[in-house]
Amino acid sequence: MIDSFFEELNSEIKKGISERAHPFRFITMATVGNETIARLRTVVLREVSEDLLLTIYTDSRTQKIKHLAVNNQVSFLLYHPEKLLQLKVEGTAEIVTDNGRLSKTWKNIQPNSRKDYITHTSPGSSLKNPDHVEYVEDENYFTIIDIVPTKIEYLKLQRPNHIRAVFKKDDGDWNGEFLVP
Repeated sequence: MIDSFFEELNSEIKKGISERAHPFRFITMATVGNETIARLRTVVLREVSEDLLLTIYTDSRTQKIKHLAVNNQVSFLLYHPEKLLQLKVEGTAEIVTDNGRLSKTWKNIQPNSRKDYITHTSPGSSLKNPDHVEYVEDENYFTIIDIVPTKIEYLKLQRPNHIRAVFKKDDGDWNGEFLVP
């Protein structure tokens, strides 16, 4: 019985890639570096592998990269308002260093989207006028982050009873159990 809930979460996460307007396309990511407080931001889910490896893109100069250098444990929050489905994903982030993969992915990014990775100054830097962002021509700060999930918590709000379950990955297999909602 619990397997059907894992199948649903697996299917819904993958729809975040295949369906442009799916609520799991834009997800909340949390990191903690040296600080005592988690930092949250919205990221775009770019790829999901068969075994649920999650991939996002970022600028290599962002705070999230600095956090991951100190603590590579991350969590994601995904919420589907129509299905009243919440997923909390915990895992380990790996910054991709394979130049072939980086180059191949960069070539497939639309030219107007490349601007996100070629600003002269780093994201979060002070700016006097938002219409005057400077861009570099011959380089980019494009980075891929893969997240290897180790735990996914499923919560479906429904009547008469909410359904909550946790799935943990052990030796390559996902094992689940129901939780009190």
